[in-house]
Amino acid sequence: MEKFIAGLALGAAVGALWVANSNKTRALVKKGQEELKEKMDAYIDEKLAAMEKEEEPAAAKKK
Repeated sequence: MEKFIAGLALGAAVGALWVANSNKTRALVKKGQEELKEKMDAYIDEKLAAMEKEEEPAAAKKK
């Protein structure tokens, strides 16, 4: 178990150094983060719109 944890920590450190020293990799990571943010924003907007549609009939019934 100790070897696994040490390997995991070493791999994470090497990966972080590799990304920090590689412009292409850094750009790829940033692009991936932006795409993920856009997808999450679209998903959240979709869910909020669905919730608003569900609330509109309930509000109309109360009047």
